[in-house]
Amino acid sequence: MEKTTTLNLRVSPNVKQSAESVLSKLGIPMSTAIDMYLNQIVLTGEILFVATLLKTPASVNTAMMTNEEIHAKLQKGYADAEAGNVTSAAKVFAKIRENH
Repeated sequence: MEKTTTLNLRVSPNVKQSAESVLSKLGIPMSTAIDMYLNQIVLTGEILFVATLLKTPASVNTAMMTNEEIHAKLQKGYADAEAGNVTSAAKVFAKIRENH
């Protein structure tokens, strides 16, 4: 089947570069990969990955807290920071990824 439609996409430059790197190793042009993905949607009638929201732990979900609980958590955070009881963001995010 001849390709006659142009598809313009806006994506994060980092995502594009990372995807191109992987696809290059596989010997697949980006346009072919996108075409393959769209064909799979047509063939299966579904998106082939799960799209879900991460569940926020109740201990940090401010939507489930009173103003007093939020204030107490903030005060504890300030006290921990002043005492040097801190963890780098990189370690925190690595742990979150590990658990999901």
